[in-house]
Amino acid sequence: MELRDLYNAKKILTGKTIEKGQVVPQGNYYITVVVFIQNNMGEFLLQKRVEKKDGKWATTGGHPKFGESSLEGIVTEIKEELGIDVKQNELTLYKTERTEDDFVDMYYLNKNINLNDVVLQEEEVDDVIWASREKIQELIEQDIFSSSHRGFYDYCLDFLDND
Repeated sequence: MELRDLYNAKKILTGKTIEKGQVVPQGNYYITVVVFIQNNMGEFLLQKRVEKKDGKWATTGGHPKFGESSLEGIVTEIKEELGIDVKQNELTLYKTERTEDDFVDMYYLNKNINLNDVVLQEEEVDDVIWASREKIQELIEQDIFSSSHRGFYDYCLDFLDND
């Protein structure tokens, strides 16, 4: 049983939890975390999600576990999905967006990762690639890039282009 912390509309912990998959009570929110990892060549690390998740390309992300902060949660997700250790101070929170039932915290990480060092979480990830902006645009046009992650990607580009 995987528990998630619940927050109020001001992103303050309520002390309540729900199980993964449960309907979020109105006025409560959980946290979703995503990270765009970019290398020094300007490419982004993308992962192909397993078919049961949708089989599309996306960035790394997930949900903090019970008791984890957003920042701790994204560090955990990177380790679980890619087998890569990162330090909290390497990450930059560039956007938080509140949706109907969650807060999406979007992080940026500049790190040159050798794909041979990546250890895929087989239940979640089929493959990883470094992709240029042009390649990502192709994936979007081919409808094989996660539609929800497309918005996160657009926010990341705004962050990078206006920094």
